[in-house]
Amino acid sequence: MLTSVDPDVIRALGDPLRLRIVALLARETLCTTHLVEETGARQTNLSNHLRVLREAGIVDTEPCGRFTYYKLKPEVLADLSGQFAGLAASARSAAENKRACP
Repeated sequence: MLTSVDPDVIRALGDPLRLRIVALLARETLCTTHLVEETGARQTNLSNHLRVLREAGIVDTEPCGRFTYYKLKPEVLADLSGQFAGLAASARSAAENKRACP
């Protein structure tokens, strides 16, 4: 059921830059410097977006010397996908159900 979806995950993925970051991290683990190069965003702006993704549980961090690498947590997206698939299946089966107006 969709009500079990963490609203922080939905909010985090609702921003175009954060969605772009997630798409980039789906291909490979990247550090902040790579993400700045790929997105064209400023370091401080990008760091704020990465914090939101981290707090929502969508990405993990991996320190490497003076750099921090970010990697996607695929299970979070898989769970979200499954919940939306369940909602779509429910909507298909309920398409002919119509409650009468009083």
